[in-house]
Order: sequence, then structure tokens, then C-alpha cells
Amino acid sequence: MDYKISPSRASHKHLAAKKGPVRIAVVTVSDSRTPETDTNGQYLSRQIQNSGNILAKYVIIKDDPGQIDEVMDKLGDEEIQIILFNGGTGIARRDTTFDVITHRYEKTLPGFGELFRWLSYEQVGSSAMLTRASAGVFRGMVIFSTPGSHAAVQLAWEKLIAPEIQHLAWELQR
Repeated sequence: MDYKISPSRASHKHLAAKKGPVRIAVVTVSDSRTPETDTNGQYLSRQIQNSGNILAKYVIIKDDPGQIDEVMDKLGDEEIQIILFNGGTGIARRDTTFDVITHRYEKTLPGFGELFRWLSYEQVGSSAMLTRASAGVFRGMVIFSTPGSHAAVQLAWEKLIAPEIQHLAWELQR
């Protein structure tokens, strides 16, 4: 898709690039994945390193409200600029990631969820409406929360997150 980059957006991206690598945490929310079976964590770790940014933390936690709250607090005390949560965004009884995370947002970025569902619709059709993918600001960090399917994580990273990561981190410091 071709779109025009405004002079101010180009200027922001240029200034953001000068700030250097972004410190990113990856949190996989799953009751069954391990470091060996977590293809999303492995994929995101590679992508972060290949993009010249820093994988500051990688954890796997259960889809449990207490564990989600705890990891948010711990990461909020570290020098992390972006947190990438994957898993627990559906509507099943056990899916609590969205509920915990969005309750703690200080600012929301509704465009992320809207764009994610729109792009997902092209891949999975009307099932895209079942995801509660979201993004927001918490303690000076941008948090992204995506479904746990590998296709969803890859879509979010490649189409939405990676192209804006430095810009997002820069905006938080302004």
C-alpha cells in the first residue's frame, strides 16, 4: 500500500532514529508454552535483534490476572520502552490478558486494535472480531497485546509495530 509521509512525520521518524535502539520486553501469556515451544517468543526475539533493538526481557507467564499484574509492575520498574504481550486476548473464560492490561492503561491507542482487526479480517475473515488486541501507555511504556496465534503475532509485528517502534519510543520521551 502506498501512502504519503507528511514532512512532520518524516521529521519525527528521523529524530526518533537518532535516539538509538529501543528496549523491548516480550511476554508470552500461555498455560502450556515453554521456552522451547514458544514460537512467538522465539520469532519476536529474532525480529527485535534483527531490527537493531534490544530484547531487554523475555518471560512466559500463565494466563492468570495476578501474574499479568505482577509482570506489568516488574517491567514498569525497569528501563523498558515497549512491552509486547501475546496470548489471552480472546473471549474464552480463561482469556484475561485484555481485561488486566486495559484496566491499567493510562492512555489508550485504539488505532492499533482497529488496524489489527482490519488487517486480520483479510486473513481470517469475520473471526477477526473475536480478538481483543489492544495497545496503550503504562508507566511511560507502550504496551501491545496481541492474540497468541503465530500468524497474529507476525502480522502485528510486521505491519504495525516494527514500522513505528522507534517513533513510539521517541513520542514517549517528548
